[in-house]
Amino acid sequence: MFFTKFTLLLVLTLIPTFGFCANTDIQPNPSEVVVKIQVVRNPPSFHQPWQNIGHRSANATGVIVEGRRILTNAHVVSNSVFIHVQRAGKTEKFPAEVEFFDHASDLALLKVDAADFFKDVTSLPFGKLPNVRDKVAVYGFPDGGDKLSITEGVVSRIEHISYAYSGAFLLACQIDAPINSGNSGGPVIYENQVAGIAFQGMNYNYENIGYMIPSPVVEQFLEDVKDGSVQGIPDLGITMQKLESPYLRKYFHLTGNENGALIIKILPGSPGEGILNNEDVILTVDEEDVAYDGTIAFRKDQRTYFGYLIQKKQLGDSVRLVIKRAGQIKEVTVPLTQPVGFAKLVPLKYEEKPRYYILGGLVFQPLSLNYLYEFGGGVNWAQNAPVELTNYHVNGELDFQGKEIVFLSEVLADKVNVGYHELGDNIVQSVNGEKIDNFKHFIELVENGASEYLDIVVSRGTKILLDRKTMVDSTEKIIKKYSIKSARNL
Repeated sequence: MFFTKFTLLLVLTLIPTFGFCANTDIQPNPSEVVVKIQVVRNPPSFHQPWQNIGHRSANATGVIVEGRRILTNAHVVSNSVFIHVQRAGKTEKFPAEVEFFDHASDLALLKVDAADFFKDVTSLPFGKLPNVRDKVAVYGFPDGGDKLSITEGVVSRIEHISYAYSGAFLLACQIDAPINSGNSGGPVIYENQVAGIAFQGMNYNYENIGYMIPSPVVEQFLEDVKDGSVQGIPDLGITMQKLESPYLRKYFHLTGNENGALIIKILPGSPGEGILNNEDVILTVDEEDVAYDGTIAFRKDQRTYFGYLIQKKQLGDSVRLVIKRAGQIKEVTVPLTQPVGFAKLVPLKYEEKPRYYILGGLVFQPLSLNYLYEFGGGVNWAQNAPVELTNYHVNGELDFQGKEIVFLSEVLADKVNVGYHELGDNIVQSVNGEKIDNFKHFIELVENGASEYLDIVVSRGTKILLDRKTMVDSTEKIIKKYSIKSARNL
């Protein structure tokens, strides 16, 4: 759920990483529940999708929570092949495994089989969300030393932002405590309770600006996993526009006392399909008034995006909306059946190998955000990635469920594909005159066509004409020459 043409894009970066409660009146020391995480990751390469990038070691932080688990960031342990954990002030290290991911909220839970790891420790409770100007302390293991680091700062802003790891538009807290590489996953303590989890910072042009995942987002995740699986954070699946213009407000029959935000598109697969319409104005969400900019009264003198009321819920719950449709007020109930990020045209893939298809040295893939991230090492990818591909990520929307953008990522040079060696990073528009729906459809057209030739049209109408039999027969020889085990991963 998002607004169009009104979003201020902030450049955010992940902090680089490349409680079970006892019955006691004694408050545990926050230092006792902080965990140093050492992880070895081996992520897949989307630019060479038949192989992995290679082993990378990193340090990060976690916190012991209820149920003998360790809470940390998803980006810390994504694509991990080995994890070691060590409690602050202790010397022994223990192997750990990921039990649950929620990539949208950038959270993960680790389990440690060794009971000794949790000996004599009582987890801290998750507390209330601090107010702006409240002082907080960030616990973690940033680079530059082996011991636990504690830095202090104040909460300077509470609002919805796009999470750097997932792109999800969720509640976050900005704090001015220094947060550096290795702090990812560390607890942010307020009044001896966990107020949030450190997870990202502003880019290198800014100093002492960090962000934490606030306790309401963490608590939604911990509630989600109680049934043994992660369903995700609910989303309405709609695109919206502000109603700041008095002409728009008059056109959509809003009276002087009425406020609301305009629905301009129901995304394919949205829970609101058949319930909501384009040009409905959402007046209230669960009896909370929605302003023309799509915000609700969050706390005294604070406002945030109305999706917060939905994002606190679980999949399977429902939300009550009061809408104005063609001048008439209606009340509707929408079942929450889809998670945040379900309708991305260019999705971010997690914990899976990239799909690809090689034909006569031409490498085809469905476009993913992972592929774009690899331009510039994931930091300045937006400046380095091809403009046409980036445009699909920024401005593209699904026409129907299952839609994918298929592109020619590179050409493995050989005599059978002479003339096409420089055609990497081009969108496939059609095969033998038929437009492409998705990756599966593309492969069906390539493999099942009756024509002797393959006529593939890519970006700007560039034509690739191939002899079908020659390309098929040459594929195995070409991938062997380039030390590629398989010509496909579908």
